[in-house]
Amino acid sequence: MDLQEISDRLEIADVLTRYTRAIDTGDWDRLDTVFTPDAEIDYTESGGIAAGFAEVKPWLAEMLPLFFAKRMHTLGQLEVTLRGDEADVTAYFDNPMLMDDGAGGQKVVEVGGLYHHTLTRTADGWRSRKLHEEVIWKRGL
Repeated sequence: MDLQEISDRLEIADVLTRYTRAIDTGDWDRLDTVFTPDAEIDYTESGGIAAGFAEVKPWLAEMLPLFFAKRMHTLGQLEVTLRGDEADVTAYFDNPMLMDDGAGGQKVVEVGGLYHHTLTRTADGWRSRKLHEEVIWKRGL
């Protein structure tokens, strides 16, 4: 690996961390540092929508807090395939969340799966232009 590849891999890992932190903290504008404006995002396997970033961002801001009071992603293995200014990235994720239990309390629900990103190098650094969330398992939902 040369220095450019090492740098690219570190920057790509940072993009995925910014994504999970934005989702977990509700800092929706931080998603602007994750996705290209024309990015396509598919959350249908977890019951969400598939649409462009301009539609998905406000949908996340509206819907996630309604169902899940707290969210906490953990990312695992990252497989990065670099192709010049493009990269295919698959990352394992585990996402426990707090949800109303219907009896005045809260319960922990959890989703595990794979994030499949297609990233591109932009003037502002690496950005995702496509995300498909593949759900492998759910617990408590």
